[in-house]
Amino acid sequence: MRRLVALALAAVLAVPLAACSDEPVHDPAGGPTETTPPATPVPSSSTPAPSDAATGTDTGTAEPDADPEADPEADPEALPPVRHRVSLPALMREDVEAGRLRRTEPLASTARWRSWAATYTVDGATVSGELLVPRGKGPFPAVVLNHGYIDPAIYTLGRGLSREQEWLAAAGFVVLHTDYRGHAGSDPVGDVDRESRLAYTRDAIAAAKALEREPYVDDDRLAMLGRSMGGGVTLNALVAEPGLVDAAVVFASVSSRFVDNIRQFTEPNRPEELARYYDRFGRPQENPRFYRDLSSRTFFDRVTEPVLVLHGTADDTCPLGWSRETHRLLREAGADAELEVYEGEGHAFGPRFADSMRRTVRFLRVHLDL
Repeated sequence: MRRLVALALAAVLAVPLAACSDEPVHDPAGGPTETTPPATPVPSSSTPAPSDAATGTDTGTAEPDADPEADPEADPEALPPVRHRVSLPALMREDVEAGRLRRTEPLASTARWRSWAATYTVDGATVSGELLVPRGKGPFPAVVLNHGYIDPAIYTLGRGLSREQEWLAAAGFVVLHTDYRGHAGSDPVGDVDRESRLAYTRDAIAAAKALEREPYVDDDRLAMLGRSMGGGVTLNALVAEPGLVDAAVVFASVSSRFVDNIRQFTEPNRPEELARYYDRFGRPQENPRFYRDLSSRTFFDRVTEPVLVLHGTADDTCPLGWSRETHRLLREAGADAELEVYEGEGHAFGPRFADSMRRTVRFLRVHLDL
């Protein structure tokens, strides 16, 4: 696969994590999902961080596991400093290890593609998913799919992006729909990893690495697609490991500002969980840097892949304003980002779904040189 050497690599940082929560909100597509309020801009990692938008002040609260040696001013290509081990900068220093894809059970089959239940490993943990492979002679381009929020208690294998799976496989792409840890047949995950979405981000990164090892996959033509929460996971993966994939698509994404997400979901739905989270990490006004370092937009200057953002004007789960702001900040940070707006479309996409997938396939074919 094309590895874009855009940023210097730092030493590996092992990050054991534990304690937080998820927040169910109804998804018109048939399951709970995530939403966030309108976002407030947060600077890229190359600029000094202003005060937290919620309070107007940055208390400068010291955070555990800070890296006293890190000095982003010294080297413009240096990784951003690690102020806390629960952070995107910490993940940037990890070498996420992926095991080989294993097909565990045949599923559907059509004239254009076949599918299997599958598993792969992420740093030794097992993650389940659904694998679709076009018929014919490969190698084929491939796409990792990152689904939106569905309560893990009711989630089943490959759920959330079934329409996208079949559309892309019929268009000639290998598809790996990852279930994430804690879902379907995947191994359990700790609360902090789940709430921060860092575990899900590792799972998406490892899915791409597992795909590129398969002989029927063209490892020079890999992409990632995420919807709703999965859009946030996709953006996390782009800033954590630039060059991992060659193009990315985000549908109706959650906010790229982490505080927006916990305030919209956890505050009204799981206040007890949020209280424990704040006890451990502090509130945003007390520890603003911690929350900025879990926000992908803080590090949009690391995005090296073209990104297509799609959103409907009638989305009452993830308002269009979030994607407009994410698109603006990606462009300001120098990323090749496009925004496609669909008049009257809701969160799950209905009448314009086919249009949105045709747009997605065109984008992928252009940027994967197909």
